[in-house]
Amino acid sequence: MTMVRPAPGNAPVPVTAAPAPVRRSVPGRIRVISGITAASLALLFAALAAGTISAREGLRVIGRDAGPQVVATAGLYLALSDMDAQVANVLVMGDAYPEQRRDALARYERQRAEANRTLLQAFELSGDNPAERNTVQSVLDGLGRYEQLAGRALLLNEQAAHPPGPPPDNVVRTYREATDLMRVVLLPQAYNLTLESGTIVRATYDSQGVLAPLARAAVVLAGLVALACLVWLQVFLARRFRRVFGPALLVATVTTAAALLFGTSALGRDEAHLRTAKVAGFDSVLTLAKARAISNSMQGDQSRYLLDKERADTYQHTFLDRSLSVMYTEAGSLPEYHTAVAGHTTGYLGLLGPELVGRQGEVVAREYRRFQAADRAFRDLVTSGSTNEAVAERLGPVKTAFDAYDRALTELAGTHQKVFERSIRGGESALDNLWRLLPFAIGAIGVLMVAGVWPRLREYR
Repeated sequence: MTMVRPAPGNAPVPVTAAPAPVRRSVPGRIRVISGITAASLALLFAALAAGTISAREGLRVIGRDAGPQVVATAGLYLALSDMDAQVANVLVMGDAYPEQRRDALARYERQRAEANRTLLQAFELSGDNPAERNTVQSVLDGLGRYEQLAGRALLLNEQAAHPPGPPPDNVVRTYREATDLMRVVLLPQAYNLTLESGTIVRATYDSQGVLAPLARAAVVLAGLVALACLVWLQVFLARRFRRVFGPALLVATVTTAAALLFGTSALGRDEAHLRTAKVAGFDSVLTLAKARAISNSMQGDQSRYLLDKERADTYQHTFLDRSLSVMYTEAGSLPEYHTAVAGHTTGYLGLLGPELVGRQGEVVAREYRRFQAADRAFRDLVTSGSTNEAVAERLGPVKTAFDAYDRALTELAGTHQKVFERSIRGGESALDNLWRLLPFAIGAIGVLMVAGVWPRLREYR
């Protein structure tokens, strides 16, 4: 509407009336509320993306990087200890038991190849970590020296053609150099590799234990804010235009709620899978790998006990110490330990204690008791003054009992390995599904918001 106001000495000047302040503010308020809602939605999806990225990094480190490296280096410890045990077995057999000697030498070669393969894998997995690479290189160099000494001892042993029992002094001295290098240098270095990688796994798992709940809380908070903003926008439009709620914005609200629930559920499932992979998978696999390595060293101590008379007491005490670490019970001597283990059927302690549950755990415990019973019979024969040939003959039942125990350990470790792999895949699958749905949810909610707000803004044009 135009009014004319006379101006002194001039022609009338037209004056345009200002629009009503309320009508002018409505589009602005719609834009402000819509912008706040869009920002809250962006915050929700940013929280989901950040939580997904953090969770995926935890799965990568534990399931694909440091975790497999820990298992690989634990396997290295096992291969190295078994190599030394097989050399001792061959030396104590002398010129008898040709089939058993061939089997022991074949196993030595397999474990040597496994050790080299594992070292190469550990070197690749070490990435740019110079400390780990130097340790791997040091083990490779030491392994080469050990193979030379072991090969020389085997050659001297073959030339001596001695009967079962202790070999000649030159063979024993050469083997001492080899086994000292293995036990004092190589095995501790291999164990350090396991500890270094294990520290990374524990640190990652601990950080995920803090970050995962925070990520879920951030997603829930951002989602509630986004839903509140969507409701605020709908209420404002319904009151201002005196209409019922718009279907597009209602669908956008439902879609946002679904994205919130699905995202929170996916992050929660990932956290549960990661916990299962670490506690019921990785920890058990690592514990059983350590138990297998120590047990292999125990079996080697039995041969070394016959092989080196000067160190026989040392190897017997070493066998006891390792037995106590695998399955602990109160015992001041090896005969006391044999007696205690034979009657120990529940409440296991030591390295294997937490793992000896369920049917497979009971099988491992039973086979371990049989292995210790065979060791007791073997040592009783030694103390009875039997001939070297008779004592060496007794190593056959000891080796059979050990092999049954080792198979039970391997089967139990395989079960936990499957749990580990399945949990890692489950966590990755949950995150993959969330990551695939996020773009569709963002696009759908954006289109629905525009469809709900744009017609109202057009009414002011």
